Formats: sequence, structure tokens, C-alpha cells
Amino acid sequence: MPPLDLAQPAYVLHSRAYRESSALVDFLTPQGRLRAVLRSARGKAGTLARPFVPLEVEFRGRGELKNVGRMESAGVATWLVGDALFSGLYLNELLIRLLAAEDPHPQVFEHYAATLVALAAGRPLEPLLRSFEWRLLDALGYGFALSEDIHGEPIAADGRYRLQVDAGLERVELIQPGLFHGTELLAMAEADWSTVGALAAAKRLMRQALAVHLGGKPLVSRELFRKP
Repeated sequence: MPPLDLAQPAYVLHSRAYRESSALVDFLTPQGRLRAVLRSARGKAGTLARPFVPLEVEFRGRGELKNVGRMESAGVATWLVGDALFSGLYLNELLIRLLAAEDPHPQVFEHYAATLVALAAGRPLEPLLRSFEWRLLDALGYGFALSEDIHGEPIAADGRYRLQVDAGLERVELIQPGLFHGTELLAMAEADWSTVGALAAAKRLMRQALAVHLGGKPLVSRELFRKP
């Protein structure tokens, strides 16, 4: 990890009031998730400490809780509204819940930035969210093959499968609720969302894969999609 007193790109994932005039901020950087105290949070710096704004931040301190030394805008803020905004907040909550502090994942940072741009451009939400979830799981070492089962056998288009978390997909001969069809899994592997049922199946699969790593605590941001 480079010295933290050098400025690096960052996004705010979450911010909350801390003591009299400061804020406790979770940042996403190429070096991982960093938590830092932002002094004088009601001033100019405080206006920048909001989600989806590309920043350049100088972090100071060697402990787990850093201090923000300098923070400047590093580009145009991503403007998200409606379901795109809820989607961005969902990504932020996923990262806070799943990323360990100071565990570098530069590819996750790059994919997050690209996903924000795609959300702002009005691209279909579901494929973007499924892609982000999948890449995050893979980066954290929780990924599994979509084109072969846990025994190394190719996924059969006419087969039915269930997810064995942290292992992979297991073929099941007896029909039971909640199984994944081989055609759906093969479509996911190719990101072919034109296949009927592939997107809905991908959402179910990602929820199952994520659930164990979220510790049974529901994601608050998911409730935003249910509100009228």
C-alpha cells in the first residue's frame, strides 16, 4: 500500500456526524475501504463529502481510523435519480458490509466508478447490478463457476442446479423449488440477458451467494426499491 499521506482517488460511501463539527466517513479507494475523520465537516469539505463525487483525498494517520488531510473534487459528480440513485446506495451499502478495512481492491474501485457512470447514463439497472455483485464476489474470493458444476462437469442446458455456497453449482435430479435451469446459468456465464428468465434467475442466485457473507442482516437500501 502506498503511503497514506499521498493523495489518492476516492468516493464517499457513507458519512455521519461525529463529535461537534466533524464527520466520520467511509471512503472507497483503490487501496480498499478507509474510515477517516473529516474535520470542519460543515464547511467546504463537507459539501464534497457526499456519495458519487469523484474525489482526491489525502489520508493521514497509521491506525485504522484515519484523518482527512486534504480533499478536493477530481471530476464531475455523478447525478443519480430515482431507481438509479437507489442502485448507487445499494452498491455503497454492499461495499461497506463486505469490504474489509484497508484491503486493496483496485479493480473493484474501477468497476464501481464505471458502474456509476453507466447508472447516470440510464443504462438498464438489473444487468449493471448483477455484474457488480458478481465481480465483487469474485474479487473477494467468493466467486464460483457458472459454466461447470462443483464436480467440474459442464453445465447442461437441460439440467437443474442448486447453489452450494462457497463451493459452486450442484446438479440435482429431483425437481424441487428454487432450482436454477442450465439455460439460465449458461446465459449468465455469457451475460446474455435476452434469454428468458436469465435476469430474474441471476438476481436470485446473487442473493443466495451474498446472503451468507452479509451475516443474515438485511440490506437497508433494498427496502428503497419496495417503496411506492
